[in-house]
Amino acid sequence: MTLHPQGKKGVHILKRRYDVIKEFIVSTIEQHGEISYQEVNDLAVEKLTDTFDGKVVWYVVSVKLDLEARGIIERIPKTSPHRLRMKKTEM
Repeated sequence: MTLHPQGKKGVHILKRRYDVIKEFIVSTIEQHGEISYQEVNDLAVEKLTDTFDGKVVWYVVSVKLDLEARGIIERIPKTSPHRLRMKKTEM
C-alpha cells in the first residue's frame, strides 16, 4: 500500500513492481541532481516499457507520490513544470 503526500488514500502495488519503479526514480534523480517530473516519466517509458509488466506511467505517478510522502524525494517549490530532487537529510 502506497502513501500519498497529502494524506489521501494510497494504492496497492505489487512489491516487485514498486521496487523496479522506485529504483528507477531514485537512481534517475541521483544521476541528474534535479530533474523535471516529465523527464523522469519520459525516461521511464523509454527504458522500462519493453520489460515492465504494467502501465509504466501509472506506476511512476503512484511510486513518485509514495516517495514524496516517505520523505525520500521532494518536489522543488515554485517550479513549473515541477522538478524533483532527493530530500536532504538533516544532520
